[in-house]
Amino acid sequence: MSDSLQDWTERTFRPALPDGTPLSAHTGSGLELDPLYEPGDPAARQSLGRPGGYPFTRGPYPTMYRGRRWTMRQYSGFSTAEETNTRFRFLLERGQTGLSVAFDLPTQMGHDPDASLARGEVGKVGVSIATLGDLEALLDGIPLDRVSISMTINATAPILLAFLLAAAKRQGVDAGALRGTLQNDLLKEYIARGTYRFPPGPSMRLVTDVIEHCHEHLPRFNPISISGYHMREAGCTAPQELAFTLANGLEYVKHAAARGLDVDDFAGQLSFFFNAHNDLFEEVAKFRAARRMWARLLRERFGAKSDAAMRLRFHTQTAGSTLTSQQPDVNVVRVTLQALAAVLGGTQSLHTNSRDEALGLPTEDAALLALRTQQVIAEESGVPNTVDPLGGAPFIEALTDALEAEARGLIGKIDALGGAAAAVQAGFQQREIHREAYAHQRAVEQGDRRIVGVNCYELEQVEAPPILRVDDALGQRRARELVAWRAARDQGACDAALGSLAGAAESEGRNLMPLLVDAVEAGATVGEICGRLERIHGKYRPASVF
Repeated sequence: MSDSLQDWTERTFRPALPDGTPLSAHTGSGLELDPLYEPGDPAARQSLGRPGGYPFTRGPYPTMYRGRRWTMRQYSGFSTAEETNTRFRFLLERGQTGLSVAFDLPTQMGHDPDASLARGEVGKVGVSIATLGDLEALLDGIPLDRVSISMTINATAPILLAFLLAAAKRQGVDAGALRGTLQNDLLKEYIARGTYRFPPGPSMRLVTDVIEHCHEHLPRFNPISISGYHMREAGCTAPQELAFTLANGLEYVKHAAARGLDVDDFAGQLSFFFNAHNDLFEEVAKFRAARRMWARLLRERFGAKSDAAMRLRFHTQTAGSTLTSQQPDVNVVRVTLQALAAVLGGTQSLHTNSRDEALGLPTEDAALLALRTQQVIAEESGVPNTVDPLGGAPFIEALTDALEAEARGLIGKIDALGGAAAAVQAGFQQREIHREAYAHQRAVEQGDRRIVGVNCYELEQVEAPPILRVDDALGQRRARELVAWRAARDQGACDAALGSLAGAAESEGRNLMPLLVDAVEAGATVGEICGRLERIHGKYRPASVF
């Protein structure tokens, strides 16, 4: 590190923000804060590095929250597109800075609302989207060139991206202006979540098609959010979350590189999605280790040279699995601690769960309180005023090192099995997660792991808060809407578009994204597209790995 901290600070922080606001900060008592603090030992300073520089332990950007706050992206979706649009507007008007769409199970697994497998699930755990018209209703009045859109969707991710591209075109918004993230992470579906449709081979092709298409046409859009969140929800530990997530990321990079994409050109569009649990300092160290590991792995394995390629950026969601139906108000405290860990760890965007998470979909009041939790941390806590405020602390640095060492060991085991995809087929990650989940539950039941309100500090009876319920008649209503949609479209054009898509899917070498856009513009539904692809690729049926 050739320049002094003073020189680096002058160069990085003295220029004002675009609105003229100086990059300075003070404590609540008025004491001026330096933007960055370093260890006194020169060797420790050299090892730690600085924010915005390799290996990014201290943060992906030099100024972090002194220059720009994280995106407050509350995950929302239920019932119909119109009702979810109302919730989106409610949150945006109250300070939310990005949208994150939750889809119902039929949409996630590629079934239309009138399919027999959709019965009883339409609109229940997210919004029901089957057609381009549905997505346009969902985003009605939301300027796609100004609001970042995140979509938590995997097996049908290319179809939902096609909907978004077609909707943007109708709004007159160029694809290059779109900002947001598509989850599009199929490997973790086979490991922990289960909303897959096709076997791993065809799924990896579709994932790579999206990465390639976004690289060529959507430079501001993240084509994948490589997710450790759901594996952590299923029961894995913090080191396992690190190892399994980054190993999956390496697999996606390998497939994209095999297409001829240069890692320095496309890896900067990859994003990650982590869980924030209750152990505050372990979670902070986990986030710091993730950045450092990813930078080192991309340099070691793919020869990455650019900072943009090696810079790991991530979204965080607080841990739904830690929230309890007993004494649900206590969940506000848990979520606050988890959100604090994410911010201290340097997240780029954050969703805070609602206190009624363990009971049902969030009510409007609960969703607002969850958003306010983030806003209090941003505006009142002082945490964003210094970059990596815990960096250099012996405890934090030792934890960061320990987590990286443990995760590296697990990645070595995955490598020995042939990489993440091969390890999934062998059931390695699944077995590891199930073992940890069993051990956790046993510790709770035996009282060795204490959970307030569950096995300690219990109350006989607590009045449950209001619960949001979705009308069971919604499925029938959506089925009628779908009949009307099909009757109004040009069936010949729809059939032709689906035929072209199927023909391209039968052979390798052609990116399917343009054909998917053609199909949805011709009126094809999510279920119809998945049905055609399933005839070619088959349906994934997992073998037992236990």
